[in-house]
Amino acid sequence: MEAFRHGPEMVPMPAPARSRGNALDRTITLDVHGTRQRVRVCAERRGLPPVLVVQAGPGLPLLNEVAKFRARLKLERDFTVAYWDQRGCGEAPLRDARSVSVRTQVDDVCAMIRWLGHQTGQPVVVLAVSLGATFALQAVAREPSNVKALVAVSIDTDLPAADAAAADFLEQAAAFSGRASLAKSVESLEPPPYLAPGPFQWRARLLTDLGGIERVSGFGELMRSTLFSLLRTYGVVGTVTALRNLNAVQRKLLPEIATLDLFGNWPHYGMPVHYVFGSDDALVPVSLAQRVLSVAAKGDSVRVVPGARHMVHFDAPEVVREVIVQAHGRVAPQARVASWSRPG
Repeated sequence: MEAFRHGPEMVPMPAPARSRGNALDRTITLDVHGTRQRVRVCAERRGLPPVLVVQAGPGLPLLNEVAKFRARLKLERDFTVAYWDQRGCGEAPLRDARSVSVRTQVDDVCAMIRWLGHQTGQPVVVLAVSLGATFALQAVAREPSNVKALVAVSIDTDLPAADAAAADFLEQAAAFSGRASLAKSVESLEPPPYLAPGPFQWRARLLTDLGGIERVSGFGELMRSTLFSLLRTYGVVGTVTALRNLNAVQRKLLPEIATLDLFGNWPHYGMPVHYVFGSDDALVPVSLAQRVLSVAAKGDSVRVVPGARHMVHFDAPEVVREVIVQAHGRVAPQARVASWSRPG
């Protein structure tokens, strides 16, 4: 395991294990605050500006989705992209999964921002999704000198409101479908908040089946592709470990985040934050995007992508890529989205 240190004593990024010419593709194991965490760093050539990807959650690994990110967003053409398995995710030891809290997640994002910025010698753009964006927003407020911008996709800002929106979505979808079996499944779901993995995952399955999370054929298709990616990335034993860790992290975090409401204490940050939402997101309705605009700082932007669900970066990768490119001050083609901005 490579040592993780802050500041000038931090161990430099080693030469890539897999490379073509000047390309970079290296998976590194780090000791972050006493836990074992892995990050895969990819770029088509050396010296490109850095992007740190902070996965949705709780408990979802990211290394297994690198191929999907690379195929859809193609960030490595212009950036050095760090795909990071957070504390307790993937093949991490069970003790790490059991050490998770909101505080540790935010602290770890801060540490990874400092690490990537030090390795590349450049400020970092953070691409964060859902609950990962919630942690990242709090982290970038503590790291203004190391962060160029935050791109927050479907950020979780008010979980009680999100739970209510999801419940309404499921009820309306069941009624509209006319399927008695679906209505029965929705009725069997206990009301929020969800403090344990079982009901939380059951709701996720229903939302996915009904098209509220990602534009796929349903939960079965998403589950098959996820399982294949886990096996390809971690192997059989590692996949079992990753699924075990998923449940362990959720047991720790779900009770703590059940009442999360950022609007009551919105972080103050010193860099642009670009919020991206999907118009058909079952968990984060447009009404929450409008509330985000009301608290956004000057220079921030809020975009709502028509037809996109919760995973906007997969449903509309060209939009998210454009936002990242523009956040780094580069030129990108304009995508057609509803956009509100706070003037600089």
